Amino acid sequence: MPKYKFTLNQQAIVTPDVAKDTPLLWVLRDALNLQGTKYGCGKGLCGACTVHFNGSPTRACQLPVEAASEQKITTIEGLATADKLHPVQQAWLDLDVPQCGYCQAGQIMSAVSLLENIPQPTDEQIEQMMSGNICRCGTYNRIKDAIKVAAGIKDDSIYRIDIK
Repeated sequence: MPKYKFTLNQQAIVTPDVAKDTPLLWVLRDALNLQGTKYGCGKGLCGACTVHFNGSPTRACQLPVEAASEQKITTIEGLATADKLHPVQQAWLDLDVPQCGYCQAGQIMSAVSLLENIPQPTDEQIEQMMSGNICRCGTYNRIKDAIKVAAGIKDDSIYRIDIK
C-alpha cells in the first residue's frame, strides 16, 4: 500500500501506508488522529464530514485518499490560529449554536467556504449553501444567525448575556 503526500492544515504531511481508495475521512480520523471531521452517513449526503479540498467544501467520506495526493486539505482543526478562533467558530460559540454538536464541524467548514466566496450573503445564499448540511437538532436559525454575525451583517450583542 502506498503513502500519500498532501498539505493538511497548512503543513506538508505523508500518510502511513493506506489503500488508494480509502476515504480521506478515515485517513484523517484513524491514520492522522484528527477527530474533528465526523462520520455521519458515509454517502456524502449529511455534510458532517465536510473539509476544504483546494478551498472548496468537499465530503471527506467520498474523497479517496489518492485524489488528495499533492492537494491542499483543510479540516476544522486548521481554521483557528494558536491564539484566535476563526470568526465563524467564534460566532458559533457566541451564539451557542450547537446542541449535540455532531454536525458542527461540517457546518462550520461549509459556512467558512460560503463567507470566503460571498462575504455578505443573503438569507437565500446562506440557505442554499448550507442545505447540504443536516442538523438533527434543528439549530438552523442559530446557524444562519452565526453566519450573519461572522459576516458582520448582524449584531451579536442581542445574544450576549452579561452576568454580574
